[in-house]
Amino acid sequence: MGKRRRVAERRKTRPAVLGGMIAVVVGGAGFGVYALYGGGAAADERASASADHKAVKTGPPTAAEVRTVTTRFLTAWRQGKAADAAAATDDPSAAGPLLTGYTKDAHLKDVTLTAGTATGAEVPFSVKATVSYHGLSKPLAYSSCLTVVRRASDGKPLVDWHASVVHPDLKDGDTLVTGESGTPPIKALDRAGAELTAAKYPSLGTVLDGLREKFGKTAGGKAGVELRVVRGKASKAAKLSDKTLLELSKGTPGTVRTTLSPTLQAAAEQQVGKQARASVVVLRPSTGEILAVANSGHGFNTAFQGSLAPGSTMKIVTSTMLFEKGLVTPDASHPCPKTYKLAGWTFHNDADSEIKKGTFKQSFGASCNNAFINFAPKLSDSDLTQEAQQVYGLGLDNWSIGVPSFDGSVPVQSGAQMGASLIGQGGVRMNPLNMASVAATVESGTFHQPYLVSPTVDNRTPAKAARTMSSKTQAQLKDVMSYTAAYGTAAKAMAGVGGDNGAKTGSAEVDGQKKPNGWFTAYRGDLAAAGVVQAGGHGGDTAGPIVATLLKLGS
Repeated sequence: MGKRRRVAERRKTRPAVLGGMIAVVVGGAGFGVYALYGGGAAADERASASADHKAVKTGPPTAAEVRTVTTRFLTAWRQGKAADAAAATDDPSAAGPLLTGYTKDAHLKDVTLTAGTATGAEVPFSVKATVSYHGLSKPLAYSSCLTVVRRASDGKPLVDWHASVVHPDLKDGDTLVTGESGTPPIKALDRAGAELTAAKYPSLGTVLDGLREKFGKTAGGKAGVELRVVRGKASKAAKLSDKTLLELSKGTPGTVRTTLSPTLQAAAEQQVGKQARASVVVLRPSTGEILAVANSGHGFNTAFQGSLAPGSTMKIVTSTMLFEKGLVTPDASHPCPKTYKLAGWTFHNDADSEIKKGTFKQSFGASCNNAFINFAPKLSDSDLTQEAQQVYGLGLDNWSIGVPSFDGSVPVQSGAQMGASLIGQGGVRMNPLNMASVAATVESGTFHQPYLVSPTVDNRTPAKAARTMSSKTQAQLKDVMSYTAAYGTAAKAMAGVGGDNGAKTGSAEVDGQKKPNGWFTAYRGDLAAAGVVQAGGHGGDTAGPIVATLLKLGS
């Protein structure tokens, strides 16, 4: 993490204004002296400019300004005066169309907006309205919030515009539309045939949206009439699905069977609920079936679509590469120095630890960074990228799991960034789905693309890896991972898991966070799982118990 320069705080509103007044007075005094000694016409022009100058307010808006702007914005919105409401924001060109569409496209009427108690410049408010479309109508109620900011150019207080002000499920560029749905609803089933609902499994809200978008038109259902979020270009690029907010008339749902285990899904929901920002995925290594997916936050599916540095869990992929190249074996003597210099960077181990005399397996188990980074001079820039793509199927953007997913990224890098990639930092990005697949590939010896809906349902072709690791390499990987689970950084979490198991912990530093993201990936028999707790600390202490609990359950 680099050092940041401290930025001087802006003055409070009152001192800033006084400062402006003093500047005018000083300017006037300067003019007087200049004119006395023959400044002439040029001096007169400066005097006029100085007199016309108005100080620009800076600093946070006052409580009175926040109330005034909020009232102006909400009143104009309530009255259907979209242009006036948009003018109260700092981006009228973006606000205008969405506020106009609130009545024109979303068919919302009888709107009531009630401001709550402000916290500084942030004001929560409640919305009540009626969705009315071709003789159908239903009430709609939700909560949102706005923030008042000061425009830099003139200091004018305005609403900081984002589409989420209109509705919290909107991203910038999205729209609200009421009408006949282009995509029929679906009834998603777990692997036992029971219905999956967001009410029962809150983490599945985004998953169900994705299933409907993918299979709604082919699952045999009939569309209804609904109010929905229609995603814009930016949201579609981020692989976000359209979202139904309210059904005016129910369509006839088609049926989609998933691979989710009701037992593991329920347990996964419970486990991530113990942490503020946790995500987990459970897979079956022999097939790639996704058995559970859960997130603490329900607005974004970090487990499938997150893009985070995986920290030391990436050392599984790095070790695969090192074993295949014959650069090391688990029991080979391989010290881990306290520091290692590469391309001008000095790399440190956690807590400045070191292993002076030990094996590579011990360094893997202790997650000692420099035992991996010191191989960098023997590697080409593309080696790790090729290993991730060819053996683990990562970073090719070709997984088709049944809903939108991010398939990992291991870019070709050089110098110190290449060294950082070896320990899951640098430009490497993953999510729990990717890292659960890594553990599953080690357990089975072959990459099986994860999937939530069987490829036979729509005849899609799953992604395949270009090659399979050798049985020797697999045995070496299982050796170091089982050692880590029994004696290394994963031992505490994996205690009592039993069976043929292995694990790897990870801690990924994130600029601006006091604590790192904690990662944990492991397998037990024909189960593999991975989890992350953002800003939680070391993976063995945070994500580890979540993953271990699910592995103990089996399926």
